[in-house]
Amino acid sequence: MGRAFEFRKARKMKRWSAMAKTFTRIGKDIVMAVKEGGPNPDTNSRLRAVIQNAKAANMPKDNVERAIKKASDKDTANYKETLFEGYAPHGIAIIVETATDNNNRTVANVRAAFNKCDGNLGTSGSVVFMFDHTCNFTLKKDDIEDLEMLELELIDFEVEEVFDDEEGVVIYAPFEQFGALQSYFEENNIEILSSGFERIPTTTTKLTEEQQEDVNKLLERLEEDDDVQNVYHSMEE
Repeated sequence: MGRAFEFRKARKMKRWSAMAKTFTRIGKDIVMAVKEGGPNPDTNSRLRAVIQNAKAANMPKDNVERAIKKASDKDTANYKETLFEGYAPHGIAIIVETATDNNNRTVANVRAAFNKCDGNLGTSGSVVFMFDHTCNFTLKKDDIEDLEMLELELIDFEVEEVFDDEEGVVIYAPFEQFGALQSYFEENNIEILSSGFERIPTTTTKLTEEQQEDVNKLLERLEEDDDVQNVYHSMEE
């Protein structure tokens, strides 16, 4: 198996323990999707993707509908997506994806997390080149007759990895191919169970257990922040 498979396996072990955090993250995604393309998932591909993810996370349908209705209100503030880059202790590269309605608060909180955990918040472009920006889809197994044939059909989409997972068939491709792949699966009646974007480190650094604890202090502090959507790092897990 390739890097994406190993990356996914490692991240699965560290999924959000609190369901409320997942629902908050998806709620923000709904607001941003509705503000961008309207409340109708039939004509808003981004919203369709978020609703699929909400279903996969067992988010109640009422919560989803309420979030869409709230996002449709012109008085509801949109969220700005901001990327932060820096280093944790022991030279570990960190990328923090945030979605916020108060950028000053988010900047202050992220900077404080790095400072208090002996990290360094860097400038734009300082570490992002160390990660591959990917998109991924989890597809319903019953809709796929032949995995190898599917992989051949997806060559034109620059798909990097296709593998069987307990949740479904997982596809990893470059970030830019998301829209084209989403359309392909929908047109071919292959059900998308969930989809998303991830940043996979091109190289990882192995640390001692004690050093890992230093890095994990920063990761945990960042992940606890309500404005933080995702945290990626180059530490070997």
